[in-house]
Order: sequence, then structure tokens, then C-alpha cells
Amino acid sequence: MSVPTTTRAITLTAPVRGEVTASTFALKTLPLAPLAEGQVLLRLEAFSHEPAMRHWIDADTDPARLYVPPVLAGEVIRSPAIGEVVASKSAKWAVGAKVAALAGWAEYAVVDEALVSGDAVTLPDSPLHSLDVLGWVGLTAYFGLFKAARPIKPGMTVVVSGAAGGVGSVAVQIAKHVLGARVVGIAGGADKCAWVRSLGADEAVDYKSATFTADLASALPDYADVFFDNVGGAILMCGAMDQYNGGELRLRNWSQVLYNRIDIQGFLFLDYADANAEAVENLAKWVAEGKIDGPKAHTVVPGSLEDLPQTWMRLYSGESRGKLISTLV
Repeated sequence: MSVPTTTRAITLTAPVRGEVTASTFALKTLPLAPLAEGQVLLRLEAFSHEPAMRHWIDADTDPARLYVPPVLAGEVIRSPAIGEVVASKSAKWAVGAKVAALAGWAEYAVVDEALVSGDAVTLPDSPLHSLDVLGWVGLTAYFGLFKAARPIKPGMTVVVSGAAGGVGSVAVQIAKHVLGARVVGIAGGADKCAWVRSLGADEAVDYKSATFTADLASALPDYADVFFDNVGGAILMCGAMDQYNGGELRLRNWSQVLYNRIDIQGFLFLDYADANAEAVENLAKWVAEGKIDGPKAHTVVPGSLEDLPQTWMRLYSGESRGKLISTLV
């Protein structure tokens, strides 16, 4: 095939304050730069929808306090993706390789080989696992439980909020099936709670229920040893989904931190990058052993490039289970 010189892409119209709307994004045709040494040209096929992407386009986030450069007005919306190498000046990646990379919402992307994380076809049942169990989702759950949290021993109680989400659902399974903990998941709605139980959680509590506070207390008669938080907000017991799209930051019950000698640890999976190979090896092994349910790891939404913004917004409406992924058709 001839090598394309332009690509259609979804770009940011302007950094955002408050809610994201359709006007936040613009579809443009952009030139593709000629490949430099150490770069590949990818034809992109699938995209991982990350809650953190909201921070990258936020108008009020100080770039000096952000762990990656922000997406600026006119730039392509950055996203983890899977693609096929269609041209290469990299000694690592040949034409035809299917790879996972940090790219963006576009049909084609020129990517430095340092941003290509590896062969996408790592597990036989789905190449998409390099966007969920073997990608940012799995690494965040893994490092949160094995590195950031206090050591978890069999029989300890681990609470996971956002338990039906990408990170939360993997954390539930690792805590239960690998570490042998008693796991209490928090999710929104009876259907999601039933799904969290199907992953192995001993209890699943519906935060949308009028009896949520009493239900959570009943599920935790002796409290919890570790709270893996993916939500923030009023629960605040890994992310802060409640604040990602314009919500108010609420920190409560700080006296309990003092009285109960509670450690609060913020972390990014990037903090433990030197252990990535070990983590991916273990995660792949646990999928093969059935300790992590690979087929349940993601919700896949086929569509066009133009559909990506609306699909990404499903993260904030609770319309998915596991990692939310778009595939181009």
C-alpha cells in the first residue's frame, strides 16, 4: 500500500473548564510528518478510553503539576491505542507488526519507538488485552495492590470503589484470586453489583441505593485493611472519577486518618515502570490460569473515528463494565 501523507484526527478546540461537550472536539485532516529515525507510522485500530484523559485537556491544571504534557488547543487527543505498523524507520518494529502505543484519536499516527509498549498480540484470546489487563488498567491495579498498598495477607479485607470499572474490576480479581483477601466492591446499580460478585467479590455494595451507608457498614463489620479508591468524592475511603469531569473535590473525616493511623498513598503506574515486565508476566499468567477473567476485562464499542468523543463520555455515565475500548470499523 502507498504510505499516507495525511490523516483524519479528533483535535481539542480549547482546554476545558467544567463539562466536556461536543464543541470540545473538532474533526480535522492533518499532515503526517515524514518518518525520522526511530519512528513508525501506525494505522490505528483500537483506542483505550482513559479517565485521566480529562486531566490532559483541563484548562485549570497547572502543567508543572501534571505527570504528562497537556493536550493543547489544535492538538490530537492523546490516547493509548493498538495499531499496525505500515511504515518503519525503527530497528525494533517491522512493517506488519501489531503494537500497542501511546498515540491519539486518529486514523494514522507517527510514533516514536519509545512510546510503543510492545506486541499487541500477547494473549491468544484477544489482542485488546494490551489495552486492559496487560496495559494501563492491569498495571495500575497490580502496582496499587502490590506496591502502593500495605502488604495484603490472606483473610484481610480489601474494599475497591469503582469496582465495575477497568482498574477496579482487575483489582477485585487480583485481591480475591491471587492475594486471598476478602473483597468488598462498590459499584453503581444492582446489575453492576451482580457483575462485580461474578468476578469474585465477597460483597458488592450499590452506592446508588438509598441504604448505601448502612449496606456498606454491614459489609464491613470490622472495617477494612486496604481501601483501593478509584472514585474520590463523597466516599473517599487510584483515581478520582468524581472530580475528573468538573466535580467538586471533597475530603472528609480527616480525624479518622489521625485516630486510626491511616496511610494515604497516591500513585501512578508510571512510578513503577522498572517493574513493568514482571507485572505483565504475572498478569498474563493469571489470565491463563483463570484468576483474571480475560473476556470480562473490557467493553468494546465498534464505530467510526467521529464516534470516539461520545464513546469516551460513557466513562462518566456508567455505561460500561471493565475497560472501555473503541474499535474502528
